[in-house]
Amino acid sequence: MSASSRAILHVDMDAFFASVEQRDNPGLRGKPVLVGGSGPRGVVAAASYEARTFGCHSAQPTAVAKRLCPHAIIVSGRHSDYKAVSRQVFEILERFSPAIQPISIDEAFLDVTGSTKLFGPPIEIAKEIRRLVREETRLTCSVGVAPNKFLAKLASDMDKPDGLTVIDPDRIQETLDPLPITKLWGVGPSAERALNRMGVRTVRDLRNLPIETLRARMGEFGQHLHALARGLDDRPVRIDREAKSISHEHTFGVDLEHPDEVRALIARQAQDVAMRLRKHQRYARTVTIKVRFGDFETITRSHTLDNQTDETRVIHDAARDLFDTWAQSFRPVRLIGVGVSQLTDAPAAPGLFDTVSNEKGRAVDRISDTIADKFGKDAITRASSLRAKPRHGAHGPGSDTPLDQPPD
Repeated sequence: MSASSRAILHVDMDAFFASVEQRDNPGLRGKPVLVGGSGPRGVVAAASYEARTFGCHSAQPTAVAKRLCPHAIIVSGRHSDYKAVSRQVFEILERFSPAIQPISIDEAFLDVTGSTKLFGPPIEIAKEIRRLVREETRLTCSVGVAPNKFLAKLASDMDKPDGLTVIDPDRIQETLDPLPITKLWGVGPSAERALNRMGVRTVRDLRNLPIETLRARMGEFGQHLHALARGLDDRPVRIDREAKSISHEHTFGVDLEHPDEVRALIARQAQDVAMRLRKHQRYARTVTIKVRFGDFETITRSHTLDNQTDETRVIHDAARDLFDTWAQSFRPVRLIGVGVSQLTDAPAAPGLFDTVSNEKGRAVDRISDTIADKFGKDAITRASSLRAKPRHGAHGPGSDTPLDQPPD
């Protein structure tokens, strides 16, 4: 099947977190709302469209957003509620196609090429998705319809909020040529400066450059841009809802001054990560810690285990060892995170001398999981995490979620 014969939709919820807050609290409707941390180191997780008119946006320091919009209302966020709404939205999408690729909690690609005989043309499918989302969640989404993923995502952003944009295969160049080059995937400030030095400011300028010039100046990335400038993108919608990694991290309102405080948080985060692994029946091979200092310098350190695991003790020991190696030159810490990657569906076969210790560890984990399921994860914790103090009020609603993990 040629790329031009595919029908790809990109569905993107409008200002998702902020819109949920405005939906559930009538007093917030029509007002500039920021979802995120309110402390001196808080970060905006989402901004309502009323706040965006003042220049506020996600990933922006809350202090900057408040300067731009002093009357903005800050809410801390309710991630469990956002996940519940996200599940509603994805259930709607699944009515139209099994070929769904979640990008985040509030956006996804759908390949509806094989759905048109049942549901009609792609634009009618898009209209029906928008209607159902509005009817069942009382929220709005914007949908882009195009022959490939790049163009569909571009289209969904053209008429926000509550928009529907179709890029017809016969009008691709007409749509792309006037756009600034920053609309192309991967063109950030650095690439934009490099292209500007070549006299390139629009997609048309880029398209008129010989591919040899782009390759010589920018290597494989230049070839990638050459394809995008012509609306070419043959990547399939990847049906993969498994996590590639799982992590937990916390940003602190006040720098942690003592290594033992950090060790206590590492113990708790390792426990949370391991519980999530067991919940999804996954096993990890690589353990990573992330440390951000008061001056915003960030480091990551990783260790690959001999065998994959879902045991709390093994993950904690590896994370603790990584931290202790670094902590010989300790500096006050602003953020700490523990993550795992290289996930598999099968556990490692126990070694000759590991069976007894593995079974003891698994027994403790099973009891811990049972208690956490019944009474909440705060009902049980390891002694090594008891020194942790609740000083992480600056983290946003997304900072305690697994990386690359779409809605459950």
